Formats: sequence, structure tokens, C-alpha cells
Amino acid sequence: MGAVTSTVAARFAFFPPNPPSYGVEQLPPPPAAAAAPAAGAAAAEGEEVKEKGGGGGGGSSRVVELTGVPRRGNVEARRLRTKRGTEVVAMHVRQAGAKLTLLYSHGNAADLGQMYELFVELSSHLNVNLMGYDYSGYGQSSGKPSEQNTYADIEAVYRCLIETYGASEDNIILYGQSVGSGPTLDLASRLTRLRAVVLHSPILSGLRVMYPVKHTYWFDIYKNIDKIPLVRCPVLVIHGTADEVVDCSHGRALWELAKVKYEPLWIKGGNHCNLELYPEYIKHLKKFVGAIEKSPPPPPIDESTEASRPSDRAPTEPECTAEDSRKSTDCRDKTRSSVDYRHSTDRREKARGSTDRRDKGRKSVDHPEKPRASVDQSDRPRKSVDRFGGMMKSVRLCNIDCFKVTATSGS
Repeated sequence: MGAVTSTVAARFAFFPPNPPSYGVEQLPPPPAAAAAPAAGAAAAEGEEVKEKGGGGGGGSSRVVELTGVPRRGNVEARRLRTKRGTEVVAMHVRQAGAKLTLLYSHGNAADLGQMYELFVELSSHLNVNLMGYDYSGYGQSSGKPSEQNTYADIEAVYRCLIETYGASEDNIILYGQSVGSGPTLDLASRLTRLRAVVLHSPILSGLRVMYPVKHTYWFDIYKNIDKIPLVRCPVLVIHGTADEVVDCSHGRALWELAKVKYEPLWIKGGNHCNLELYPEYIKHLKKFVGAIEKSPPPPPIDESTEASRPSDRAPTEPECTAEDSRKSTDCRDKTRSSVDYRHSTDRREKARGSTDRRDKGRKSVDHPEKPRASVDQSDRPRKSVDRFGGMMKSVRLCNIDCFKVTATSGS
């Protein structure tokens, strides 16, 4: 059975940049350690920090220096060991006075060197601390890319945020772009007090990107369609209507399935790799982060009663305009309280049968359709030369072929 899953993963190709766009150097040992021969063995470990289990997120971390990118006083890089034995490189951007932390899982065919300036800019514009990382096999991270490795990778980074940087679960926003929506929703579905989730050009599942299947198969990967109903916190979905890599119907379907919906952003004319160039992107994201920051942290979950009680916590949301209130994307749509997703063996079909009376909703999940013309966003990319947009125009964030079906070998 594992061979079938591996075949699907092989066709759903990972594209780590080759060569990596940055390097990593070990920091020299502290002077005090160098002057103490008896402590030579300890000094060889450099800045290594042993972390205490707490969910199996990782074993150790040590501070390193990124090369090939500008040095900034508020950026720190680390190597983190995952529970699957690989070491991933992560970078933490500290923003003075920030109350929230964004844990960003980037898209395919990108690494920290390419994402570096975007992370710094997002941290500044959104007034958040930001933690980004490279998956196993990407950039200077060791190992090979795989679905299970990405799950272990994000766990190690999340644990580092908690134990090294003092973040708390209820002040963390998970951000997943494209393939990064997989590890993002996997972790979000298992955290009970997470503050919020952002899905940027997300996928329903690996198989659904390649084929218009109607059911979830055991050999599929990144089964986001089954995991998003388990997410208890507010979810923002951002997708371009002209996305030719992951059809916009993926984002629409995930937003429909979210328990706590936030007003989505459908960027008219946006494709898979350029949403950051549109002025509404950063504007809407800032609005979302502001609303989340003003909303109260989620209360502790009583697991004994959680199964019988629907989650109805929502942040302060803007009122929908007449233009916003399209039939398939009503941002004030009520949470589907009549369905217990955790006890459903076929969450997708039952959720559809009990709450979606329109056949159009089903078609949008399984059959990619042409982007609708009645999208409420401006169709002009950002043309100004402001700092954020100007920087983004020079960054290549993804490979347009990142989800195309590839030939497989016998392995």
C-alpha cells in the first residue's frame, strides 16, 4: 500500500530549488568556551539547545547564520532536528511590540533565500513575529521531500516557537501557501487553541490537483478536504481566479468547509505565483490580522464535551457588501453545526448532503471550473513602486510546473 502512496507523491512532484538560493554557516564558539580546554566537547556543540519533548515536535536546535541574504539584526536562523531524523533550517523575524506570530509554510519550488525579503516585509507590514522554514530536502535542510516529512518539519518549527521564542499556541497564526497548506492544515487540525489559519492558493488534496476525483482515497496525500472541518479557529482563504496550477475551486471548497469562516479574498486575474503583487492582498491580510488581534484568544477546550458541542467562536468580521454576498461565497454563512465532522467516515459527502442544497457547490469541489467574472476584487496588479510591491516583483516564488503530472519510475 505504501508503494501506491509513494507513486502518488512522486506524480505530485516536489521541486526544491537546485542549487539552493542561500547557504548556512556555523557560528563560531563563544570566546569563553574557546578559552576553556576542559569544555572543548561542549564548545563543539556551539549554540545547540536541547529541547524538551512536549508532543514530539523535535529534539534539538542550534543557531546558524544564513549566507547569500542580507544580514538583519532582527532575524535569527536555526537548524532544528525533527522526530523523523532530518534537520530543517528555519528563520525567525522578530518585530518589536508584536503580539502575534505567523508560522509560514511556503509553496513548492521555493526556499528561504527566495522568501527571505518577503518574510521580513510581511513581519513589518503586519506587525507580527514571523517564522519561516524549509521542508526536508529544500534549501539547506537535510533529507528528502515527502508528505510525512513536511508534517514532522512543521511540528519541529512549532515546538521551537513555543520553547525557544516563548510564543503560545493561542497567539500563533498558521499560514500555508500552495503545497504548504498541507502541513498547515495537518497541524491546525490537531491544535485546540490555535489563533487563526491563512490558506494561500491551497489544495483540496494532492490527487485532486491532478484528477477530478469525487472521493478521498486512502493513497491520496495532503487530504486537506478531510482536515479543514477539524480546524476550530478562524480561516482566511486567498486564491486567484486565474490560477492555472491549482484551480480557484480548491480554495472556494475549503472555505465552504471551514467551521469558522473569515471573509475570503478571491483576487480577480491573480494566478498561482503573483498574488502578493496585488494591493488587495496585503490590505486584506492586514485587516484579517487586525481583527484576529482584537478578538479574544480561544478558551480552553473541554475534550469531554467537545464532541457534542459545535465550535462557533468567530473573530470580529466586516459586514458583507451586496457585491461580496455571492451565492457560493457568503462570508456570513453560518457554521455547519448540524454535522459532526469528527465522527463522519465520509466527511465530505455528509457535509455536502446536510448543508449544501445547491448542486453547484459539489461541482466546485470536484470539477475545476472557469473563474467567475463576478469577482469583487480589482483586476489590476499593483503598479506602484512602494516597498512591498516593488520588492515582490523581483522575487520568483514558484515553478509554474510545480503540480504538473510527471512520469514515474518503478520505485
